[in-house]
Amino acid sequence: MTFQESQIADVVIVGGAVMGSSTAYQLLADSGFKGRVVVIEKDPTYQLSASALSAASIRQQYSSAVNIRVSLHGIHFLRSIADHLSVDDDRPEIGLKEGGYLYCASEAGEQILRENQALQAAEGADILFLKPDELKARFPWLNVEDLAAGTWGRSGEGWFDGWGLLQAFRKKARSLGAEYVKGEVSEVERDGDAIVAVRLTDGTRIACGALVNCAGSGGRAIAEMAGLAIPVQAKRRYVFTFSCKEPVENCPLLIDTSGAYVRPEGEGHFICGASPEADLDPDWHDHDPASQDIDFSFFEEFIWPNLATRVPAFEAIKPGRAWSGPYDMSLLDHNAIIGKAVGFKNFYLCNGFSGHGLQQAPAVGRALSELIVHGGYRTLDLSELGHERVLENRPLLERNVI
Repeated sequence: MTFQESQIADVVIVGGAVMGSSTAYQLLADSGFKGRVVVIEKDPTYQLSASALSAASIRQQYSSAVNIRVSLHGIHFLRSIADHLSVDDDRPEIGLKEGGYLYCASEAGEQILRENQALQAAEGADILFLKPDELKARFPWLNVEDLAAGTWGRSGEGWFDGWGLLQAFRKKARSLGAEYVKGEVSEVERDGDAIVAVRLTDGTRIACGALVNCAGSGGRAIAEMAGLAIPVQAKRRYVFTFSCKEPVENCPLLIDTSGAYVRPEGEGHFICGASPEADLDPDWHDHDPASQDIDFSFFEEFIWPNLATRVPAFEAIKPGRAWSGPYDMSLLDHNAIIGKAVGFKNFYLCNGFSGHGLQQAPAVGRALSELIVHGGYRTLDLSELGHERVLENRPLLERNVI
């Protein structure tokens, strides 16, 4: 029987990028689940998805234990990705490079880095606290004159092919029986505390036993269709590229004291970006072509000068291409909202990842699948990231936001 004939699913997932595909895969890989999974994706090319357009990196340098644990789970998954996501003889390759993150701190930020590193190490993350002379010894190209300290991930942190991860999750989910439907949700049907169906813009109605909101930049709109307000706003982020002739050997993903970041992208090539000030932070709208516009002055006036100060070799560079993409920001605390929506018995949230989605997808997909199938978390307890904290106005403090 085809999906079109049945028009019913045990679980409907809205959004088929990395988070939706991870959830679909892990649902179907759970021996306790025997149902039908339908993933609704409005654009199967994913050309405007955060999964395809982000800087694709992973770190354990967080200030909250739950985020550290999520990323530790993530790096173990990425290291053995072929064991999880191979389909027949097709073994996925995501080019994982464990080059580490390097957070730089002035005297004002030294104590925060010291406290964060103590927590990270206690959770099992391989993060080193380094004073300026130690930073200079490891990274001789680094200007440390105004630095008081830095923290560097010796292992377990780095970057990878985000597109490759998305496609690996999607292909594996489909091989296990997930059905991907091209369409856009226009209505969520609710009966009391239950979601009973979704309707697409072409009129198709899909009845569901559970609904999972993995819609990324469209996540707030899906929640609103169900009568729920979540503090998530899609913002626009830029990624700029450049090349540099002078060697910058063993460059990690460096976060300057200004907030600008940079990481290698092949020999002599780099990508970079930064979060703008709140009053200059543009929104992202999926259906507005202007959302794809790029503010090159942000690179020329803020990012490049700060990076060139931190890494003098970057004073002479050749700018390359740039792009913009969506960033679904959690306005409460820059942490995702994960789990069952309060007041519903079958509506699950997976929204507001604030730039952490790719690295958190393995753990979050696993957690959501356990919550749906078994009624509770088994591998990792993500209760701290639940919807309850939103209703109680109880933000989960995260000091390390990029």
